[in-house]
Amino acid sequence: MAQSATVIPEKIYFKIGEVCELVGVQPHVLRYWETEFPMLSPQKNRSGQRSYRRRDVEMALRIKELLYDEMFTTAGAKKKLVSESREGVKLKVVHPESATNHAHSRAVEPSLFDEDLELDEIETDNDHDLASSAEPISSDKRQTILNVAAQLLEIREMLRRPPGTYD
Repeated sequence: MAQSATVIPEKIYFKIGEVCELVGVQPHVLRYWETEFPMLSPQKNRSGQRSYRRRDVEMALRIKELLYDEMFTTAGAKKKLVSESREGVKLKVVHPESATNHAHSRAVEPSLFDEDLELDEIETDNDHDLASSAEPISSDKRQTILNVAAQLLEIREMLRRPPGTYD
């Protein structure tokens, strides 16, 4: 099933109430999901309040989609998320600026450090040259490149986590 586009405000941290409103669930549901899904791990501030980052909100939206729309069990959703993270699947979330002005195009080539990078967008100037060369890239080689790119994206996400939160 297709995930409906959810606009996530451009903020660094979100309170639990804001996340509940964006995701459409009660706070106790989010707290339960944190115990069941290790990839949903908000930080806690000095007073013990949860501080969700954008990726936590995106993960909560994906968990809700798997559980409520696609009817996965909790265990099934957990396995699906693990396999998606290994495959480098990018969550589909609309950013506020793209929701209002979707017609503008990106002036700079995407890189591995872009938030919106998706594996099917990875293209180099050599792709056009390779297509016309005598030896085009085989589908096996292309898949290998995509797998390496997915692993690099996963490593990037691991590097962004606070120390001590690696699985």
